[in-house]
Amino acid sequence: MGGSLHTVTALPTARRPGCPFDPPAELVDARRHGPISRYTFPGGRPGWLITGYDLVRSVLADPRFSSRKELMRHPTIDYGDFEVPPAPPGEFLLMDEPRHSRYRKPLMGRFTVRRMRLLTERVEQITVDHLDAMAAAGPPTDLVTAFARPIPAIVICELLGVPYQDRGAFQDQVDSFVNGETSDEDLFAAYTATQDYLAELVVAKRANPTDDVLSDLTDSDLTDEELKGMALILLAAGLDTTANMLALGTFALLRNPEQLAALRADPGLADGAVEELLRYLSVAKTFMRTALEDVEVGGQTIRAGQSVILSYHTANRDPERFADPHVLDLRRQDAGHLAFGHGIHQCLGQQLARVELRVAFPALVDRFPTLRLAVPPDEVDLRPETADIYGVKSLPVTWDV
Repeated sequence: MGGSLHTVTALPTARRPGCPFDPPAELVDARRHGPISRYTFPGGRPGWLITGYDLVRSVLADPRFSSRKELMRHPTIDYGDFEVPPAPPGEFLLMDEPRHSRYRKPLMGRFTVRRMRLLTERVEQITVDHLDAMAAAGPPTDLVTAFARPIPAIVICELLGVPYQDRGAFQDQVDSFVNGETSDEDLFAAYTATQDYLAELVVAKRANPTDDVLSDLTDSDLTDEELKGMALILLAAGLDTTANMLALGTFALLRNPEQLAALRADPGLADGAVEELLRYLSVAKTFMRTALEDVEVGGQTIRAGQSVILSYHTANRDPERFADPHVLDLRRQDAGHLAFGHGIHQCLGQQLARVELRVAFPALVDRFPTLRLAVPPDEVDLRPETADIYGVKSLPVTWDV
C-alpha cells in the first residue's frame, strides 16, 4: 500500500467553476484514491492529508494528536526555522489538556442545549427585525450585510456583553482575521485592535458586571488575560461561521429550488435542513493536528512531530459514509456530520449556531416567497479557498414587491 499511496503537494486554491459548494476537485480526487494521502508541506516537510470520514473522526478523538499551536506546520506557508509561539492564555482551541479544559469547562454550562433554546425567542425577534428592515428598504439588497452578518453578531455580542455601538467594528475586525485576503499588516492591526478592546471590556465587566457570559466569568479564578483570550475565541467563532452558513446556505437553497420549495412548504423540515446544509457546505473546512508519538492511521504510520491536515468538507462528502454525498437533500436521514468537529474540541457554540440557523432560514424563505439571486450565479463574489471560513463576500438578492 505504501508504494501506491496518493501524494498531494499543495492544498488547492480554487473550486471548480460553477461548483461553489463542492470541495476543490483535487481534494475529492484525493479521497477517491483513499482516505489518507501523503502531503508535502511548504519547505518540503512531510505530513499527511486525511479526507475520509472515519479517519478524520478517529484522529479528532485521539489524544495522541495535539492541537497545540506551537506544534503545527502551516499548510500553505513556509515559516522555515521560525518557532511558532504557544497560543496566548484563553485561546483554548489551540491547546491540549489540561490547559484546554481550564478554559472550556467554565463555558460549557453556558452553552448547553437548554440554555440555547431559551434564546430562541430573542433570536426570533432579531430575525424579524432584520426581515422587516429588508422589506422596508425594498429590493435588491446584499443578504450578507442585511441579514446574514448582523443576526449572529447581535446574538454573540449580547451573550458576551459587548455594547451595541461596538458591534459593527467587531464584525469588520473578525472578517479581517478569516477572509483570506487581508494583508499581514492589516491583519495584525485588526487583531491588536480587537485584543486591546477586549482587554478594556474585561476590566469594565469586573468593575461593573452585567447579565452576560463575560461578567459571569469574572467571578472565577481566570485572569484578565485569560478572559480576553476566551472572549476573542467566542467572538470570532460566533460571528463568522454562522454568518457564512446563513449566506452560503441561502445561496445553496436558491441554486436548489426543489429543496427551497420543500423547506418553504414544511417549516418542520428546518432541523433536518440545517444539519444537511451544515454537512453539505462545511464552511469550517480544514483543521490541523500534530502527532505526539508514532500513530498508525489507515494503515500508515504517522511519525511523532508530523502534522496532519483534516479535510472536513471531503469527510462530509465521503461516499462511504453518506449516500449521494454531493447532493443537497434536506430530508436526508444519515446524520453525524463533522461540521462542528468531534472530540474534546467539538464546537462549543454548536447549539447556539443551530438555534440561529433553524430560526433564520425558514423565516427568510417564508417572508420572501419570490426571493432569488439578483445577479447570475457565477457573479456571486465568493471568499477564496485560502479563507479560514468559506462563504460569500456578498449575496445580491431580489424579490417581488
